[in-house]
Amino acid sequence: MTGGAAAVRSGIRFDRVSVAYGGNVVLDGLDLTVEPGEVMALLGPSGSGKTTALRAVAGFVRPASGRVYIGDRDVTALPPHKRGIGMVVQSYALFPHLRVQDNVAFGLKAQKADRAEIPGRVAEALELVGMAAYARRYPRELSGGQQQRVAIARALAIRPGVLLLDEPLSALDAQLRSGMLAELARLHRELPDVSLLYVTHDQVEALTLADRIAVMDRARLQDCGTPQELYRRPRTEFTASFVGNANLLPVTVAEAPGTVDFAGHALAVPTGEVAAGVTATLCVRPHLVGLGDGPNALTGTIAEVQWRGSTHRLYVEVDGHRIKADLRELRETPALGDRATLHFAAQDAVLLPAGAGASRG
Repeated sequence: MTGGAAAVRSGIRFDRVSVAYGGNVVLDGLDLTVEPGEVMALLGPSGSGKTTALRAVAGFVRPASGRVYIGDRDVTALPPHKRGIGMVVQSYALFPHLRVQDNVAFGLKAQKADRAEIPGRVAEALELVGMAAYARRYPRELSGGQQQRVAIARALAIRPGVLLLDEPLSALDAQLRSGMLAELARLHRELPDVSLLYVTHDQVEALTLADRIAVMDRARLQDCGTPQELYRRPRTEFTASFVGNANLLPVTVAEAPGTVDFAGHALAVPTGEVAAGVTATLCVRPHLVGLGDGPNALTGTIAEVQWRGSTHRLYVEVDGHRIKADLRELRETPALGDRATLHFAAQDAVLLPAGAGASRG
């Protein structure tokens, strides 16, 4: 951190970590490594296990089996205050009766930091998040975004090697959320030694901030990779539908190389080593679907049109299947019931064989 010692460089490792409540498994055999200095997003719906994983690192839940490591230390049995981590939660958890500077100093005092160092480290942390001018205010005198900055400053003041963020932006409106995402990205650039484990159900947050994304569902890790890998080449239907938006079309691999059958239509797509006759799912992102004649053309009836400002989203019924297309600058808005032809390039499609789902990290 500027003006003081840098955080200790450390990562996180989950070694077959499982958590259960009353026989109900809420985290099942998680194997995952967050490298030193990496931003890892845990992305998934409610109940997927992502917050439980974060709480296992924080020390708020004890695994039924498996081990949790921070750096080289096995912290599975350590209490939270001995783990040397910073944590930011969605409710901010600021003390309303304490001024900003005293909220930020709280963790340092709990760690029995040198009293002479505390004012400087508080000032350093507030400066880092752009809140130095608000040091003497109370939380009630701050906006939601400002309170979140204070919560982050409090977590950073102890100079953690690991920073845990649990849905930190969910209480903010869309404009503030966008600004805080930019701030978190800036903070990570200024604190490259700090590992961030970021829990969210918001794919935009994960895609914007993370170096890698771990996709969780039903207590298990479903996939892990860079945002680009998961978006452009998902390995499972769940990943394709949860990271970004996708058309998922049921197909059968045809005898002709590089060809699949979709509702009687022959489509040219990369099939790799998938054998003929195998049923699979074809993933095509809506923004890669064009209107009019072209490769892999499919004609159907317009079932719905949504204007989204910079784009129109068309829903076209093709032989009982609804295909989405995000189109820019339509001069004339198509009418419901009109016939429309959609197309997509072979290289923009990803074939997902049935049962695909091995994780990557």
